[in-house]
Amino acid sequence: MSFSNTTENDILQLLFNKVALSWDANNTLYVALHTADPGEAGSQTTSECAYGSYDRVAVTRNGSSGWTVTGNAITNAALIQFPQCTSSTETVTHVSIGLTDLPTAGQIIAKGALSASLSVSSGIQPQFSAGELDLTLD
Repeated sequence: MSFSNTTENDILQLLFNKVALSWDANNTLYVALHTADPGEAGSQTTSECAYGSYDRVAVTRNGSSGWTVTGNAITNAALIQFPQCTSSTETVTHVSIGLTDLPTAGQIIAKGALSASLSVSSGIQPQFSAGELDLTLD
């Protein structure tokens, strides 16, 4: 997993200049699917999927139903289920966790590559079972 450049700067400002995170009050993060690496300078719309009915998935910022943090890794605490594809075909290679819902180009907090690409076509509903989406911070 990699933090975005903006998030890296936010964290350094917090640690060394005591500048509060501008997004600390956000109670929800949004998981997005990507057809290529959005990069550390990208936003949530960079290489984002656009299949029919696609939408980002809201996940609460808490340990019981949102995210589990252990050591230097996070995992989803519950099912993350994207809308079923109604048209088009795409290959998902990356996932990101960001600050906003569609259609805005929100800040990516963290992003990473899937261990295996996911082909999405009509009738397919991408999802990550609880504990299946693992991101490790190096």
